[in-house]
Amino acid sequence: MKILVIGSKGFIGQHALDYFRSKGYEVLGCDVVTDYEDSNYIQIDATNSDYHFIFENHDIDVCLNCSGAASVPLSLQFPLKDFTLNTLNVFKILDAIRTLRPKCKFLNLSSAAVYGNPISLPIAESSDLKPLSPYGIHKLQAEEICREFYQYYQIATCSVRIFSAYGNGLKKQLFWDMYKKCSNGGTIELYGTGSESRDFIHIDDIVKALELVIEKAAFNGEQINLANGEEYTIKTVSDLFRKHLDTDIQINFNNQVKAGDPLNWRADIAILKAMGYQPQVSLEDGIESYIRWVKTLN
Repeated sequence: MKILVIGSKGFIGQHALDYFRSKGYEVLGCDVVTDYEDSNYIQIDATNSDYHFIFENHDIDVCLNCSGAASVPLSLQFPLKDFTLNTLNVFKILDAIRTLRPKCKFLNLSSAAVYGNPISLPIAESSDLKPLSPYGIHKLQAEEICREFYQYYQIATCSVRIFSAYGNGLKKQLFWDMYKKCSNGGTIELYGTGSESRDFIHIDDIVKALELVIEKAAFNGEQINLANGEEYTIKTVSDLFRKHLDTDIQINFNNQVKAGDPLNWRADIAILKAMGYQPQVSLEDGIESYIRWVKTLN
């Protein structure tokens, strides 16, 4: 099987590239940055992406799309850029597949942001979709494009809705933010009340789940939750983080909700579990590993 990982220099993309290569797959990386060392890497133009030449020259079995922007605040500030990276590029990739490699499977990384604030937990794939940000809207539009190409052109597509991804290599979001703030000493401030909750999934579990989806999903334009089905409050998570960082720094919550942020998340992962998924990395072990990694950066 030959796999193309688009966005292979990003957090999930790099881990996916390494994982699938370690499993013996033939894997091509693809991104907008220059890489002089990897002979199985393709650079594309960041300002005018065109994927046709890739599919002209390579017989790809699975295209894993890890590309795109992944910032709610930046999607509010730069909505056109977010739309281009998260929605328009999905159309461009699928049109290249339609034209040149119609037998290629397309696995699209979507986001739990498509749900917004759910009415009830856990959140099933059939739950109402009410995104709270341009980022969530654009991810939802990309899912619709995947359905479009399956329905009208019989291109095998599937979208996975990833919940709160974390792990070694991620230099943004909650854990990175806490580490940087703790490094400065004193009291640190986090948004919200601390009672907000997320369903965290470690990057090692994400890449294994992606392999299961590639092997077992129907690829009929469907969507699948990628999470662990476990709900942790930000207060609980921040206490775990402080414990493993071995610091007595005080964390204060400012009672302000950031624009575009949902309040509570816990996923229904029955579909993923039916494929054989079982989480391997506990949240505590994942946080401990993350802290060991960030300490190596000093």
